[in-house]
Amino acid sequence: MAKTGIFHHVGTFLLFAASILLLITTISAPVVNDISMVKVTLANSSSIRHSSISFGTFGYCVLDVKGPKDDQDYCTKTQIGYNPALEVARADSTDFSTASENTSKALTRVMILHPILCGMAFIAFLLALGSGICGALLASLVSALTWALSVVVLATDFTLWGIIRNHVNKNDNGSSARFGAAIWTLLAAMILLFFATFIVLFTCFSARRHKRQARVSKHGEAGYVNGTTTHKRRFWQRRSKY
Repeated sequence: MAKTGIFHHVGTFLLFAASILLLITTISAPVVNDISMVKVTLANSSSIRHSSISFGTFGYCVLDVKGPKDDQDYCTKTQIGYNPALEVARADSTDFSTASENTSKALTRVMILHPILCGMAFIAFLLALGSGICGALLASLVSALTWALSVVVLATDFTLWGIIRNHVNKNDNGSSARFGAAIWTLLAAMILLFFATFIVLFTCFSARRHKRQARVSKHGEAGYVNGTTTHKRRFWQRRSKY
């Protein structure tokens, strides 16, 4: 029982860690300027200025650009869906085909699932945190659903930002692009959700098994009184009165 409890705590912690990682993905640019899905370092970067574009879940930020008084950041307002290919083309003249631009623009709308995944992971954590077999079973089911959805979202994100990254790096105009921290926290959360689902589900079935064994053991002890069993005999074991 003690080992089962330890495993359950491990699964619960993994769910909490996954929700935190998904929160980091959700609050990427423009909420937090430097957290990005993909960061494009522009060709005009120098030892003095490191201009770049930080693309996030709900928009993007142009970082370290020359302002009226000092270098500053310009961020879009929070929005669902935007056109990253167009912004990169404006910044460093990277050429995108119409298909690539339309695909990347459409896929940015899928990122609305980032905060939904975060909320689902946190709900699974709260269910696992509560006592009882039903809570653990529900937690494992919600965690499994969250994991399955995260696989789809991660594939979509790598497709979207892979298009942007490959076009920038192949353009050979001095700009470069790399995946940012937000996409790696999404990947890490997906892995944690996978393990958390099986750990919590295992502890659920293990707890049910221990509970059943304890009930059988209790009934066995109740049926043994003063060295003799009080279990009811089968009809063929009973002696005739005559």
